[in-house]
Amino acid sequence: MQVIVQKFGGTSVDGAEKIKNVARIVVNTKRKGDHVCVVVSAPGDMTDRLIEMAKEITGNIYPREMDMLLSTGERISIALLSMAVQELGEKAISFTGSQAGIITDTSHMKARIVEVKADRVLEELGKGKIVIVAGFQGISSEKHVTTLGRGGSDTTAVALAARLNARVCEIYTDVDGVYTADPRMVPEARKVPLISYEEMLEMAATGAKVLNARSVEFARIYKVPIHVRSSFVPDEGTWIKEVPENMERPVITAVTFDEGEAKVTIRRVPDRPGVAAKIFSKLAE
Repeated sequence: MQVIVQKFGGTSVDGAEKIKNVARIVVNTKRKGDHVCVVVSAPGDMTDRLIEMAKEITGNIYPREMDMLLSTGERISIALLSMAVQELGEKAISFTGSQAGIITDTSHMKARIVEVKADRVLEELGKGKIVIVAGFQGISSEKHVTTLGRGGSDTTAVALAARLNARVCEIYTDVDGVYTADPRMVPEARKVPLISYEEMLEMAATGAKVLNARSVEFARIYKVPIHVRSSFVPDEGTWIKEVPENMERPVITAVTFDEGEAKVTIRRVPDRPGVAAKIFSKLAE
């Protein structure tokens, strides 16, 4: 039996009915004959709501306590999904990031995975259980709870897929693949069936929100095939993997954008050494 890692984002587990839908997808995969490891995000906008609650308490940043706080969202998802899977007659067990062996560096709120000690995950998979892991979080070498930053659940899923030598890492989301543009803004955008790691990495880095850039880099290094697909329709999505060089390739794969950037043009700047440095020093401050 091979392992499949399936990751479900916050929109896929936002409420009881959606969690039951995810449970059916997971159980159907298991009954086709594969071992299944599932990674889930916090439900809906819970992470944002937790951040807002912290802001109501204090204007200061307490990185260690923020990680402790934000890690609770995924714990809700894993427990509820485990219950839903067991209601369908399959054995399941939920793990926090630390219980699953996600070891990180000591940076709070933006930790990087340094090792995956998946012994417990492998042991439970060997018992025929569906293993459900909290994404976005791990434990540092100093035994503190850490979080991986925005989109960290994608990175958790790919890292586990690499460690478990998974056949594929399936990323389930609210869109049915990667498109030539954001379909919510460009209705005529087309789904792309196959994208190389390098193309997806550039798209993720320049504004495409369907995948976290760190997860794509992880997949490229460890040659983990990623299949981006919808939680709500069973259609084939977009495959992200190595693409043979001799294939005919389009010049442009997709158009991405980032609303967090702006262009400022400063006119009539004197053409003298040191002027630009003075301007940009002030801007940097």
